[in-house]
Amino acid sequence: MTPRFVEVADRVHVLREPLLDVNVTLVVGDGAALVVDTLSTAGQAAGLAAAARAVTAHPWTVVNTHHHFDHCFGNALLAADPARPVYAHEATAEALRERPDEVRRAAYEEMRETHPELAAELADAELLAPTHAVRSEAVLDVGGRRVLLRHPGPGHTGGDLVVHVPDADVLVAGDLVEQGGPPAFEESYPLRWPDAVADLLRLTTPGTVVVPGHGELVDPGFVRAQQGQLAELARLIRAGHADGAPPERVAAEAPFGPRAALVATRRGYAELDGAA
Repeated sequence: MTPRFVEVADRVHVLREPLLDVNVTLVVGDGAALVVDTLSTAGQAAGLAAAARAVTAHPWTVVNTHHHFDHCFGNALLAADPARPVYAHEATAEALRERPDEVRRAAYEEMRETHPELAAELADAELLAPTHAVRSEAVLDVGGRRVLLRHPGPGHTGGDLVVHVPDADVLVAGDLVEQGGPPAFEESYPLRWPDAVADLLRLTTPGTVVVPGHGELVDPGFVRAQQGQLAELARLIRAGHADGAPPERVAAEAPFGPRAALVATRRGYAELDGAA
């Protein structure tokens, strides 16, 4: 079945792309719209554009929550013709502008064993870098609706952005919050990720709808629980490093399962050693 947008709050719609269970958010204002993330390929992005046009005919601005392929490789189709503004954190903009071959290669390597057809498309993808770089915060006017873009600090990547729509009480968290699986730590900052999630929680109320990068919508209670797990993981990494424990021993005791925790522990050890 073709993915479609579902309204989850006042004129805020979410589409779940089934292949990798990625969430895309559409915010509709008076005469303008905002698309948060653009999926993985031109084909997925074309389906996304059609789904958005079924909701609104307004011109849109694009936001990328970070530089990973499933959140920004559709930029060229969504924002190139006609040219539309694309916002992202400055680290995300730099990666897509200065290191596109590296970003494509990482995407290919990630998918080549589990999704070889997708990997082949990613290897040849046309990348469109963001046009507007955000350092800490930016406020957009989306057809009379105030939308906050905020960098809560390094976490899933060095360039995560969250998108807050206060009049609808919706927070788009990107991959800083994950419901569809464990957090991905390959390019992460596991010692600082808990602080980033604590920061984004300050934007919530008890009734906030939180859109994670993948999976079902969640509430602030879910986010607080995941923040607690991230904080426990960071504590174990620091303690293990201080004791000279091998990363495998730390990972065996850590949240999120030994495979994800081992990647996180190695990243955390490298950061503590000054190598990351």
